[in-house]
Amino acid sequence: MDPTVTVERAEREHEIMSRLTDDGALSVSSLATQFGVSEVTIRGDLRLLEQRGLLVRTRGGARPATSKSILQRERLNTDAKHRIAAAAAAMVRDEDSVMIEAGTTTAMLVRQLTGRSGVQIVTNSALAFTTARGNPTLSVILTGGVFRAESESFVGPLAERAIADFNTRLAFLGTDGFSVERGLTTRFVEGGQVASRMAERAEETWLLADSSKFAQAGFVSFLPLAGITGIITDGGLPEGAAGELREHTRVLVV
Repeated sequence: MDPTVTVERAEREHEIMSRLTDDGALSVSSLATQFGVSEVTIRGDLRLLEQRGLLVRTRGGARPATSKSILQRERLNTDAKHRIAAAAAAMVRDEDSVMIEAGTTTAMLVRQLTGRSGVQIVTNSALAFTTARGNPTLSVILTGGVFRAESESFVGPLAERAIADFNTRLAFLGTDGFSVERGLTTRFVEGGQVASRMAERAEETWLLADSSKFAQAGFVSFLPLAGITGIITDGGLPEGAAGELREHTRVLVV
């Protein structure tokens, strides 16, 4: 085989996966135009990537092998997420103890802790850990457990047992959806169990969720609104929603 062909294919595959992360779906025709190759060649690339479990071919294109990745979700509603994370970080004191559950907004919180000293963090989030490890003033404990790539989190009995060993002042949770009727929800049972354990071990539990999560329902309900201290969200809530939520918990709109 011509090594040039192999290199060119590898470069195309890398770019295809990068675009898939950004766009969520791709068409054969647009990829063929982008790379200046035939649609037959692109279909061959997609077939090989599908065989490796990296994507799923569709009629005329491809989509991610899993639901929307955390890297895609990280790019959504970024301004609101940064404001929410900053408001959460303002609650953290020097020498504080904090649990941080997996999620895009909760991971942003760690970036806002620059300047704090002696803060102890327990987290099951690989994203939060990656950020925290670069800050020498933070003490970080990463739970063990089964790694779930789509949420960049560690879950399962090992993670839950690790969390049970600690007591913290604050816990910050993420969610796939929240509402008055269903409370906090997530797509995966294991993620809900980890979040519930964190809430049990913290004096205060805050949900960090942008307004797009309101009235959305994941597969599993894991905490009622009355089971948390409050919600930090943004001003995009529907009219009257904040009032309804405040009948059950505190609501901080940023």
